[in-house]
Amino acid sequence: MAAEKREPVKLVSNNKRAYHDYFILEKHECGIELYGTEVKSLRQGKCSIKEALVSIDRHYEIWIEGMNISPYDHGNIMNKDPLRKRKLLMHKSEIYKLQSQASEQGFTIVPLEIYFKDGKAKVEIGLAKGKKLYDKREDKMKKDQNREMQRNWKIQMKG
Repeated sequence: MAAEKREPVKLVSNNKRAYHDYFILEKHECGIELYGTEVKSLRQGKCSIKEALVSIDRHYEIWIEGMNISPYDHGNIMNKDPLRKRKLLMHKSEIYKLQSQASEQGFTIVPLEIYFKDGKAKVEIGLAKGKKLYDKREDKMKKDQNREMQRNWKIQMKG
């Protein structure tokens, strides 16, 4: 039996801001409901999820709001609103579990990445808890220390 050749994951957009503002506790992968010109625009990398949030409505459907997919250049009247609400595709049991965890005080659901996997657009969402200002300062200090250690290590290896 021949091994199936898989297409590599192609990253479209990531949300570095989410890692700065939140502690990411869990990650989930889900599909996204898109129209044709939106998929073409995504393939060109014209997407931003910096201001996006994920919400679960009372019918246990999961939606992404504030995600900006720029209109397709060669599109026509069929182009959709760039900031419209888009439905995410997950199993009901996963949505129930996520809803119960997110309903706790201080938790939210944020989009982390958008990518193509096996030709399908996927969104990685994360269950997140907000960071306080002192947590952000602590993370920045750790990053600076690691960067300084890397610099010193490179100097020692050359010298």
